[in-house]
Amino acid sequence: MQERKAKFGIGQVVRHRRYPFRGVIYDVDPVFANTEEWWLAIPENLRPSKDQPFYHLFAENSDTEYIAYVSEQNLLPDRSSEPLRHPQIDDVFNRLDDGSYRVKTVPGH
Repeated sequence: MQERKAKFGIGQVVRHRRYPFRGVIYDVDPVFANTEEWWLAIPENLRPSKDQPFYHLFAENSDTEYIAYVSEQNLLPDRSSEPLRHPQIDDVFNRLDDGSYRVKTVPGH
């Protein structure tokens, strides 16, 4: 599999192309790195190719907050500047004035 350069970066707010959720990226896999069972659970007509970046998100929809694992082809930049409410975001990121997030630095590192 050929690795592609990730289009989105850690701390970027994105939304799903098809489903009504958005989130902030906290990790990136250059290619699919989840279980085969997870991949096969996606309906075949919607199943993404494995040879693209996959993103770990602190995600939320109108009802709940959760962790999502999403292929690059299914993400779009979120330009709403609306803050996210996922409870783990504050553990990892500081929110910047432009609505994006920056990883918190550990003192002394």
